[in-house]
Amino acid sequence: MREIIVGTADSATASITVTSDEPMTEAHKEKIGTLARQAYPDSLIDEVNEDLDQFCHQIESFGAKVLRPNPEGVGQIFSTPNWSAASNNVYNMRDLHLVVGNTVIESPSPNKHRLFEAYALQDILYDYFEEGFRWINAPKQKLTGEYRIPFYEDGKRFTKLSEDEILFDAANTLRMGRDLIYLVSSSGNYKGAKWLQSVLGDDYNVHTTESIYRSSHIDSTLMVLKPGLVMLCGDRVDEGNCPKIFDSWDKIYFDDIVEIPVEEHKLHERIRLPVHKQLVDMGVWSDVLTTASDWIGMNFLSLDEETIMVDASQTPLIKVLEGLKFTVVPVIMRHAAIMKGGLHCTTLDTVRDSSLESYFE
Repeated sequence: MREIIVGTADSATASITVTSDEPMTEAHKEKIGTLARQAYPDSLIDEVNEDLDQFCHQIESFGAKVLRPNPEGVGQIFSTPNWSAASNNVYNMRDLHLVVGNTVIESPSPNKHRLFEAYALQDILYDYFEEGFRWINAPKQKLTGEYRIPFYEDGKRFTKLSEDEILFDAANTLRMGRDLIYLVSSSGNYKGAKWLQSVLGDDYNVHTTESIYRSSHIDSTLMVLKPGLVMLCGDRVDEGNCPKIFDSWDKIYFDDIVEIPVEEHKLHERIRLPVHKQLVDMGVWSDVLTTASDWIGMNFLSLDEETIMVDASQTPLIKVLEGLKFTVVPVIMRHAAIMKGGLHCTTLDTVRDSSLESYFE
C-alpha cells in the first residue's frame, strides 16, 4: 500500500429520496434537512471520526499516504429532470470508485441519492489525473420507471435491477490481478458488467456471479486474502455456489462472525428509526431504515500479502487469520453497522507496489 483514501463522517445525514409528486417549497426542504440531520447526532459523528482518525494513523504507520474526501454539499437536495434527492455522507469511499491499475472509474449507482457523491473526490482525482491517471465516468443514470424488480427466493423478498441502463456500484467488484469478479445483485446489473469489460479492454477479465449474495455489495461475502487464497461468508457461500473461478484456489468458509453489539441496535432504534418514520410521513424515503448485517465484520483491508487490518471486535476472525500466519492489525470501528461500511468499504486504495499479472494461470 502506498496511497489510500479514507472516508469521513463529517456532515453525515439521512439520505433523501423524494417520493411525493407534490411541489416542494424551500421551507419544506429546510424542514426535511433539519430532520435528516437528527439521524446522525454530533456524538455519533464524533465517535466515528475518532475511530477513522485512529485508523488513518495506523495506516500511516506502515508508510502509506492517507487522503481524505471533501464533504461539502452533503445533504443538499438536488433535482434531475426526473426526481429529487440528497446524499447522506462521504464515508464509504469504495462504493462508487474502482481503481484498476492507473485507471479510476466512477460507477453509476442505482441509488438516486448518490448521484453527486463522487464530487467529494474530485480534488483528489484531479491531482491523480495530472500525475497520469485515466479518469473514466460511466454514463449518467436516469433511474426512471420500474428499475428495481422484486423477486422471492426461499420465501425471502429481494430486488434485482432491470437491464434498461448501465447500473452498478464499484463495491460490486473485487480486483484480482488481471481479473475482476462482479456481483450481480440489487446494486449491479449485467449491463454494468458488460460496460466495465468494454472499458477495461483485453488486459482484464470481468467475471460475473449472482449466486453468492442477492442483496448488495460483494465485500461482506467474498474477500481475497492473497493470490490463491480466498475467504467466503460461510452463511451465504458453500462448495455448491462458490464462483467457479476459484476452483483451483484454497478457500476458507468462515462462519464465526461476532454479531453487531446490542447497544448499536438500540442506538439505531432510538435515534434513526423515528427519523425515518417522520421522513416517510413528509414524502421522503431515507437509508436510515436499516443497518449493515453482522457480516460487515468480515470487511477487512489488506495492506500487503502478509498484513491485514481487521475490526478489533472480530476475535474469531483474527484468530483464523493469525493461524494462517498473517500479521493482523486490530482496528476499532464502533459504528460500522450504522455507517454501513467496514474497513474495506470506507477506504479506496489508489497506489500499490504491484505488477499486472494473472492469478488464475
